[in-house]
Amino acid sequence: MASTQTSPEQLTRPPSSSGVQTLIKLDGVTKVFLTDEVETHALSGIHLDIRTGEYVSIAGPSGCGKSTLLSILGLLDTPSDGSYSLKGTEVANLSFPERARIRNREIGFIFQSFNLIGDLTVFENVELPLTYRGMAASERKQFVGEALERVGMGHRAKHLPSQLSGGQQQRVAVARALAGKPAILLADEPTGNLDSRNGEAVMDLLKELHAGGATICMVTHDARFAQHADRTIHLFDGRVVEDNRIAA
Repeated sequence: MASTQTSPEQLTRPPSSSGVQTLIKLDGVTKVFLTDEVETHALSGIHLDIRTGEYVSIAGPSGCGKSTLLSILGLLDTPSDGSYSLKGTEVANLSFPERARIRNREIGFIFQSFNLIGDLTVFENVELPLTYRGMAASERKQFVGEALERVGMGHRAKHLPSQLSGGQQQRVAVARALAGKPAILLADEPTGNLDSRNGEAVMDLLKELHAGGATICMVTHDARFAQHADRTIHLFDGRVVEDNRIAA
């Protein structure tokens, strides 16, 4: 395996590969926050393509714009300027209901803090996003069962989050993200609340999911975990300064 590095001068328009579907395309995305009459440029002119089946890590120092970029990718925030297309559809200016519908169907979120609901069982936590689709109970049961088995947590379906270890809770969070069969998984520091052993286990799980065809975009501050991806995008002061892709 060899690493190919793109220089900053080449980052204006990342090349696309013929025959490989572009899942996400950002073109000149900028995000400016206004607080107390002070402008903070969180992102400045981001051009980025993510292809179906890629495993991308977004790395960089604290405050470089990683979380802001992930929020925009996940339709949790909107760019101040520029365009964002998902599966060929421009999404930056959609209404809130339209964005929520696309987010529910196309994007699976894995959060650092797990975000499991304490008084719901493992099964119910994974099932919850599917209920907003109007999916039949029998179909939800099938989807949840498949997701839990895929992350090795089928035997814990009736347990509450408080009865699980941190690593197990994150596996359930991954199952919740997977259950709806989204186009992409967005992971925000998925090992941030885990010890090194459980962190490695979750990273191994993501690697297995990618090998099985999942498209993953992960934010991480840990260089060890960034290396699990086959492409690493480095941000600095809201700009892409490196785009390293592992070549076979």
